[in-house]
Amino acid sequence: MRDTFIRTTGALLDDDPRTAVVIADISAAQFAAVARAHPDRFINVGIREQLMVSVAGGLALTGLRPYVHSYAPFLVDRAYEQIKLDLDHQGVGAVLVSIGASYDASEEGRTHQSPGDVALIDSLDGAWTVHVPGHPDEVPRLLREAATHDDPVYVRLSSQTNTTGYPDATGLRVLRRGRAATVVAVGPMLDPVLAATEGLDVTVAYTHTPRPFDTAGLRAAAGETAATGDAVVLVEPYLAGTSARVVADALADRPHRLLSLGVTRTDLRRYGTPADHQRWHGLDPVALRQKLTEFAGPRL
Repeated sequence: MRDTFIRTTGALLDDDPRTAVVIADISAAQFAAVARAHPDRFINVGIREQLMVSVAGGLALTGLRPYVHSYAPFLVDRAYEQIKLDLDHQGVGAVLVSIGASYDASEEGRTHQSPGDVALIDSLDGAWTVHVPGHPDEVPRLLREAATHDDPVYVRLSSQTNTTGYPDATGLRVLRRGRAATVVAVGPMLDPVLAATEGLDVTVAYTHTPRPFDTAGLRAAAGETAATGDAVVLVEPYLAGTSARVVADALADRPHRLLSLGVTRTDLRRYGTPADHQRWHGLDPVALRQKLTEFAGPRL
């Protein structure tokens, strides 16, 4: 996904004089050719993530469309105050593009993990769009669409990818239909969800854009479940329960039950591989299937 991001933003710099890129050393080597081609609109501030976001805010005030890039904990967690003040409070937008996700860089330790990034973005003005692509093929369109307006956008890239991409998907895309429950998979959680629900009588829906959440699509998908009450399972690749509020709001006028699955709040204090962390947080297919069957019970 990072390689796709670099190619796409390089092309945007070539084609769109409004586009600018701001980094804080991360991916500098991969961007070297782009930086040489566009020294006026490619800015590397060094290891100063807060300054990176502040510079983006200034560029946006001049009418440019800045793409801001780093690891998720450096881009969102460390620079949150600058996002809040220099972008949100000033009423200007930028395209924040992170890598690392929740535990992609688990070998680097806790400093490189950010399971709470989308929850932090949720605390800002509701104008933010959040993209969580599950496949590299989904990335170019999302980045190019972000260049067509000035609203704030967060694109959460990951090294975890699904087998199949859905670059033309908008909102929730229903991939399987069933009656016992509706399972919503966000971004790279789709493959584990498909494996976990194999042979079960459930609807599986996918989205790479959890903000704004496709509430109409959810209501339509959940309306196909059993009349005894909508059972909804939300599986997200970041902090568990991040989207529980928007799902609850979408179904506020219906009896429903919601199971929110994602990265737990437990600091594991371990290194390990991303696959290890997925298993330790209960997001592998075996654990997901067990939790789903316990939640939906005999209706499956």
